[in-house]
Amino acid sequence: MRQFVAEIRRAFPDLHGIVEDQIAEGDKAMGRVKCTGTHDGQFAGLAPTGKQATFELIDINRFDASGKVVEHWSLVDMLGLLQQLGAVPARS
Repeated sequence: MRQFVAEIRRAFPDLHGIVEDQIAEGDKAMGRVKCTGTHDGQFAGLAPTGKQATFELIDINRFDASGKVVEHWSLVDMLGLLQQLGAVPARS
């Protein structure tokens, strides 16, 4: 996860996210975030395009009794992101 976040930050240096939903129950918390940034660095082998892109992600974390994250699941709309950057053709 750290490696992915570092790569995204290098590729989209102006990246910012807006929390659309946040839900917690028991020892788990979930967040749905809409991220927007400009593709100004290499990402997934793709040279910088200068294009603005928006993608969504969902993170679920499970915490232990001390509040430390002990499990993490993440879902990122990579297909939508790569389509916006022109690396994958958009479906017509």
